[in-house]
Amino acid sequence: MGAFVTLKNDGKLRGCIGQIVQTKDPLWRVTQSMAIAASTQDDRFPPVNEKELPFLEYEISVLSVPERIDDWHDFELGLHGVVIKKGNKSGVFLPSVAKETLWNKEEFLSKLCSMKAGLSPNAYRKDPEIEIYIFTTETFSSED
Repeated sequence: MGAFVTLKNDGKLRGCIGQIVQTKDPLWRVTQSMAIAASTQDDRFPPVNEKELPFLEYEISVLSVPERIDDWHDFELGLHGVVIKKGNKSGVFLPSVAKETLWNKEEFLSKLCSMKAGLSPNAYRKDPEIEIYIFTTETFSSED
């Protein structure tokens, strides 16, 4: 299964990396790999250092198999994560992004296009080459 690992420190994002595409690896191995990557390879942050470890909050999101949708209206904010693709560009938001930001669908997709996929903000509406996939997550947190 696919999985994302999100690290937070004092409620603020500290790293988040995931694997959307399913492989033959068992879930525990995917989760382990993504936890290491989130703490060392998220280029938005320096690698996690040993002093931070006691303060980190961990969240693991296990992904369903992504399903392609033909109409951008066909997803539910807060329930579905979204992958947007065009050629070799892609971006993903987990369902929790909608809950954290309180964006509407248009804002959510616009930010996904521009911030994550490097596309124009309205590409999801106007570009016939855009592919949109939705998925759900089962989330486990160190806060639970």
